[in-house]
Amino acid sequence: MQKMGKQKNKTASFSFWNWVIASIIFRLILIYFPKNLNLASRPEVSTPLTSFRRLAEGYWLKQLSMSPYAGSMYHGSPLLLSLLGPLTVKRIEGQPNHLLYSLVSVIADVVSAILIRATGKNLRLAYLRSLESLDIVQQTKASGEFFKILSPGDAAALIYLWNPFTIVACVGLSTSPIENMAVILCLYGACSRLVPLAAFGWVIATHLSLYPAILIIPVIFLLGCGPDAPPRKLFLQKNNKEEVLSKSKLRLGFSWRPITHFAFWALLWSAYVLVLCGISLKQFGGLWEMFKSTYGFILTVEDLSPNIGVLWYFFAEVFDFFRNFFLIVFHVNILFMIMPLAIRLHHRPCFLAFVYIAIFSMLKSYPSVGDSALYLGLLGWFVNELADIQFSFFLFCGYVGVSLLSPVMHTLWIWRGTGNANFYFATAMVYACLQIILVVEGVSAMLNHDRKLRNLATSKPQDAKS
Repeated sequence: MQKMGKQKNKTASFSFWNWVIASIIFRLILIYFPKNLNLASRPEVSTPLTSFRRLAEGYWLKQLSMSPYAGSMYHGSPLLLSLLGPLTVKRIEGQPNHLLYSLVSVIADVVSAILIRATGKNLRLAYLRSLESLDIVQQTKASGEFFKILSPGDAAALIYLWNPFTIVACVGLSTSPIENMAVILCLYGACSRLVPLAAFGWVIATHLSLYPAILIIPVIFLLGCGPDAPPRKLFLQKNNKEEVLSKSKLRLGFSWRPITHFAFWALLWSAYVLVLCGISLKQFGGLWEMFKSTYGFILTVEDLSPNIGVLWYFFAEVFDFFRNFFLIVFHVNILFMIMPLAIRLHHRPCFLAFVYIAIFSMLKSYPSVGDSALYLGLLGWFVNELADIQFSFFLFCGYVGVSLLSPVMHTLWIWRGTGNANFYFATAMVYACLQIILVVEGVSAMLNHDRKLRNLATSKPQDAKS
């Protein structure tokens, strides 16, 4: 039996790496297409914050001893400008333009997939330890709630690599793969209890996009309580409370020591990043210029160019007198959801991180398909817990339909002139509704899964066998 198990693991690992290599080859084939299929110009792929053309413009201005934020073209990090800017001008004879930049995006996707896989393995081990502590491993096998075909880590990694949104963001020369890698690095470090790595990922992700700052709450739960597990009250509701707690291998308390370490490292990395940014922008207005042109640009929604979000259309139509009020409403709307979800899902911090990422991907100022690629990839961690999610086929068809209709509506509006902004905004509204349904049904399915575990844990052995 052990030999058979080892052979299965080797076969699964071998097939996984075959799929990874195939995804790399597929990306390279698309990169060698003429002009990369013009994906870099698509509003679904490139936003004012992730556009390759704006990055190249900012680097060109800096090379001319001008502020990279002059002219309101570039609104990204000065560190990203220093690292990726040179790749926007380097050419290799006989090779596609911006090949080196594209290779960086491919590497970022592969690294993200590897980190997703490793985090999924940690979540699976934590889940199995929880079932063993509750003595319901056999019952869950009988109930069909056990891991069956593919491990969650492999499933999540392959979903992320082969998601069309991920591939499009990579081939379209977007900076989204870099931002996604920082978020995944943060979650991997927290789940593996590598505090400096978790703090580094959180600081970089927040520095690049601002919205990942709210991920500090699931990171605190991960460091203080450990990876996702059934609610703590399950261990207290077992027939003999003291006996179960003595047998349990899980830490049922909250540890503040790793939280203090995380705070120290977060402050250290933040200071380091700010010092580097200050040095980079010493001649161009310093840190204030960066804050105004990056975070201020995100919060004030100055650029109303079309994207797959809903804010651009709303603020194009709203009266200027009410603009500041609705800016507060839209941004506070994200903050209002943080605490209720944290209270209800504190025992599942990785799933809480998935919910947070899906929410701010939907409500952020300048969303792109790269944001959706991230939370759809993380959804693979919970393929077993969310097996009973409702409207899954409807959601799948909806995402496919929006992906196909969005470019069509944009072409009818901008290039053909036979449509108007309402055509394109309609697809954005449908896209937002699909994300809302996914979050609501995902949370509902996870709570139902926990309810099933509670019933199994509190039932008598005779009832479980029957």
